[in-house]
Amino acid sequence: MRVVKWVFGLLVLAIVGAFLHYVLPKHAVVYVTSTENRIVSPDEVRGFRSFGEATTNAQGQVVTDVFFINTTETDGGPLVFRNEDTGFGFPPYFKFDSANLQAEAQDAVSTRDTPRWVVMRYYGWRIPFLSMFPNAVSMETAASSDVRVVPWFNIILLTLLIAVVWAIWARIRRWQRRRADPIAASWKQP
Repeated sequence: MRVVKWVFGLLVLAIVGAFLHYVLPKHAVVYVTSTENRIVSPDEVRGFRSFGEATTNAQGQVVTDVFFINTTETDGGPLVFRNEDTGFGFPPYFKFDSANLQAEAQDAVSTRDTPRWVVMRYYGWRIPFLSMFPNAVSMETAASSDVRVVPWFNIILLTLLIAVVWAIWARIRRWQRRRADPIAASWKQP
């Protein structure tokens, strides 16, 4: 029974960890190589929900415009972001300015010879075989490619989350001890 508890606990911990890794903001130092606007059908929307305005094409299919920002990381690898509003949906980034971010990205387009480094704030994962892209939330100019961003929000949120879980766990353990031996729990030990 103890092994089952440990396996279940580790499984819950892995699921919660994956969820937090997906929704918490991340930062990448990149330079923008190009931007594009793709018309995407519901069949192509895998791994993310589209908040764009849906229209019907000539074949009668419902399609959505999705902005994409193509970038290159400091190590030379490509990193493609989708750029969609989250609105009041989940995760709660309250992003309503995807068109403005797209305009900023178009203005920041540069080349490998003269890169204009930016810090892209985003959430989500890039999974190529699922055609899944992280969603860009904001973009700031970086002084160089060596910029290090400290994720203060993530540090504070995770610290608070650990403190709450620890407090709940301590209360449960105290309740279990009292339930197991109520007389011993009522004695005050020096």
